[in-house]
Amino acid sequence: MDELRRIAGGPCKNGDDDKCGNGDCPTVYATPKPGMLAIQGYDVAHPVPDGESVVVIPEEILKEAARVRGWL
Repeated sequence: MDELRRIAGGPCKNGDDDKCGNGDCPTVYATPKPGMLAIQGYDVAHPVPDGESVVVIPEEILKEAARVRGWL
């Protein structure tokens, strides 16, 4: 996918905030495609069609993204 713009979550600010342990935590991105968001999260073992994934992200990051988009 072309340009992704972070709207919630993302790189941890310091070692104390790094709950994921690698400095690059779950993130919600805006995409150039209207009405579509991209999600970076933790893989979940769940059967899905080819080309799709199921990921888990903290609820607080999804709420942050909803606020940024003006949905809350």
